[in-house]
Amino acid sequence: MASAVADQTISIGELEDFCIRVLTSLGVGQDDARTTAKALVTTDTWGVYTHGTKLLRGYARRLRGGGLRNNLSPKIADEGAAWALVDGQSTLGQVTSTFATDVAVRKARQAGVGFVTVTNSCHFGAAGYYAWLAAKSGMIGLAMANDVPSVAAPGSRGPVLGSNPIAFSCPTAAGDPILLDMSIATVAGGKVFARCKRGEPIPPGWLVDDAGQPTQDGTLYPDRASLSPVGGHKGYGIGLLIEILAGVLSGAAVTKQVGSWLFGDMSAPTNHGAAFLAIDVSAIMTPSTFYERIAALISEIHAEPTAEGVASLMLPGEMEWRNRRQAESKGIALPADVIDSLQEAASESGQPFVF
Repeated sequence: MASAVADQTISIGELEDFCIRVLTSLGVGQDDARTTAKALVTTDTWGVYTHGTKLLRGYARRLRGGGLRNNLSPKIADEGAAWALVDGQSTLGQVTSTFATDVAVRKARQAGVGFVTVTNSCHFGAAGYYAWLAAKSGMIGLAMANDVPSVAAPGSRGPVLGSNPIAFSCPTAAGDPILLDMSIATVAGGKVFARCKRGEPIPPGWLVDDAGQPTQDGTLYPDRASLSPVGGHKGYGIGLLIEILAGVLSGAAVTKQVGSWLFGDMSAPTNHGAAFLAIDVSAIMTPSTFYERIAALISEIHAEPTAEGVASLMLPGEMEWRNRRQAESKGIALPADVIDSLQEAASESGQPFVF
């Protein structure tokens, strides 16, 4: 078993294999385990370590507790020409969300757009992964989900909404799609935990204490502090939109009724909600015209003058695809906190974790 030294590297295949072994040892089917592993490891290759394989340990504990089901599959509960409602049946969030994205893409091919809401799901990791799946199919993709409240509203003394991630991805002729994945919080809660574990300070603007005042004491989160909404009322408003589409419209749990996948009762479903949108650009204009216009937009942004010390303007996703190519050629450089989490998952599941 590897020791927890920062920036050890592991190949994409080896890390996926470990995740699959852990999940199948807990009764998850081979296909579902592979789907989940690909989502987690891809996120690590992007350098988004808070939402990659670090989550495996928590999912494994919920599988053992029964709050995540290993013997059911997501299903379409209701549908129309351009929409569907998917019941996740408390299976792994990556499995349900990949299924729902596939349904949205299929609907879009038939109707031009496909909108899918999800009920009875769980934490789904990185929203950007599912938006990217749509972009791989030539679609503009959006993905979003609600979560247990952790983000304050302007003026509140406690959390009002979840971090409620939202992502979009747009295909390009060059290959790498535009990809934005963001939380409505100024920063993901996982980054607060990671900084605290590493003994690093919390920057100003990340947290609000239980009196509604800014704080840099990371130990207060989440019991006595909330994450700040990005852009104040703007982030709060976007979070409310996501809550409506992913939670209210899907029939899933809303705000404080959502279960905590990490800290809640491991035997109980969390009933997270999610929503996915796919737009088939070929239904609106010829693909060649669309890709020419996207290329022109990208070129225009890249050509803009930059501030002193800035080499070039970057589009959302460019850094992640650069990280991905490096991971493919040199392996994934895992931070110490991710290695610690994987080691615990290995110990608890009885599966060897060796670089």
